[in-house]
Amino acid sequence: MALRADWLPALTAFESAARHQNFAHAAEELHLTASAVSHHVRKLEARLGVALFQRHARGVALTAEGRQLADAAGSALADVDGVLRSLHAAREDNDRVRVTTLHSLAYTWLLPRLPDFTATHPQLRLSVDTEIALTRFDEGGPDLGIRHGPGHWPGLTAHFLMDDALFPVISPSYPGVRDITEAAHIARLPLISDHARQGWHDWFRAANVHGARLDERHSFSDTTDAMNAAAHGLGVALARARIVVPYLADGRLLRLPGPALTARWGYYAVYPAHRRLRPAAQAFVDWLLVLPKD
Repeated sequence: MALRADWLPALTAFESAARHQNFAHAAEELHLTASAVSHHVRKLEARLGVALFQRHARGVALTAEGRQLADAAGSALADVDGVLRSLHAAREDNDRVRVTTLHSLAYTWLLPRLPDFTATHPQLRLSVDTEIALTRFDEGGPDLGIRHGPGHWPGLTAHFLMDDALFPVISPSYPGVRDITEAAHIARLPLISDHARQGWHDWFRAANVHGARLDERHSFSDTTDAMNAAAHGLGVALARARIVVPYLADGRLLRLPGPALTARWGYYAVYPAHRRLRPAAQAFVDWLLVLPKD
């Protein structure tokens, strides 16, 4: 006997009723009425010429034939549901962009700009990872990264996004802040640093402050933590121009006198050179490359 398409509604209703051993519960699951479920089951019984349920005052129970069909129908519908979920997940994965970057850049630079990307590409989904370690671009891993560095990494294609600069910042409520009128005054204050290769010694050299005994009192692995430490009055932080923008804009930090030291390294969009970007990831890279950086 060939399975015709018009059997599917009846089989679906029967399979649900068999699992629940109750027509009302099956109706609730399928958004039908109990009488509609009962009609589907009776139609199936009439076509097969066998009773699938024993009806009694407290509900229904499967017959031997009903149990046999319930096992087959349940297995078949579960297989179909699994395939449908897999196909849906694959479509969602095609629409997902997996990005790895530094927490500081994501928090202060990338996130404020993402509404523009999602407005332009409303169908795309984002997964942003902010691990501090350099991520390996294995299969199933991130599509691309936004890295701070020299611009060349083995096995990666790198697109320059923007440069950076370093200058000192402090909380506007720090005691005596109005008396800090030149770079030499900063050398006498508690200094906050991050783990970057360029730091306070480089900045003071650029500011022509030599021979000062620097008090690098606090150090943080993440640049935003260093910014927050300065905002809470722990001392002076050496800010990155790309990272500090929101802190200056809302008045949490104040720029101090002295030069803006050009950073040795810039920011790059990177991805495996041997692997072509999926369309969703390529759209994100294209957006990054034309994005105003200031």
